[in-house]
Amino acid sequence: MDKQIETCTLPRVAAGRARGGRATQQDHLVCLHDPSGDARLLVVADGMGGDGAGELAAEGVIHVARRLWEQGLWREQPGAVFLETLCQEAHAELRRRGRDLASGEPHSTVVALLIRGHHISWAHVGDSRLYRFQGRRCIGRTEDHSLSQLKVRRGELGADQLASDPDQHKLLRGLGGAQPPQVEHGGAMLRAGQAFALCSDGVWEHLSAQELGRLAHRRDQPGALHEALTLVLERAGEAGDNVALILFRAGWVSWLRGRAGRRGGLVA
Repeated sequence: MDKQIETCTLPRVAAGRARGGRATQQDHLVCLHDPSGDARLLVVADGMGGDGAGELAAEGVIHVARRLWEQGLWREQPGAVFLETLCQEAHAELRRRGRDLASGEPHSTVVALLIRGHHISWAHVGDSRLYRFQGRRCIGRTEDHSLSQLKVRRGELGADQLASDPDQHKLLRGLGGAQPPQVEHGGAMLRAGQAFALCSDGVWEHLSAQELGRLAHRRDQPGALHEALTLVLERAGEAGDNVALILFRAGWVSWLRGRAGRRGGLVA
């Protein structure tokens, strides 16, 4: 098993991924930051498909996220519109990449969080998740587009049984399929004391929302990230999945500055 953790950090963001017990790495992520606009784009993608198609798919999603960010579309479009564009263009990119493969079909999940000042928008397709915390308390998470989640809705399965259900990996939505994806969106105002975790299923299968909340709220974000992924790799064992995790914590100073900016005042 490969326990090496690749990491990256931004102000108030820590992210990392590990291959775990798999032969290839099909999880990918990106953290993008524009200091002038106090904006961030955080994306996790979990690729699927045989013969290297999963790696190609996840890389394709991240490629599109970088391209759209560099084009500055996030400045021009409402958050939900930008994230819809990201998901639909990523889907089209995977379809293009699939035409060049002799075998295997590139598919991927995606979960993305856009932070612009005090406005946050998120979108997801598949079973990669976004958790939202106020302090250490989980105030919401995205709902998986999977057969297991459907069973929970029908009352056939308890929510605490999702991670171990045999149908958990059977997805009802994804990028790269024959039809354009149906993207699920959310949005809110960013508040002081909030923290967020974006992750692939390889993480949430082995870390509870309570554990993620405790770790996401820590000031030492690189340390929290390393502890989280180390725990996941240990619990998953030799046959563990790829893992990818991004932690973001709202800062009090920037939150106060944003409030003052909205009121026409200044914070020194």
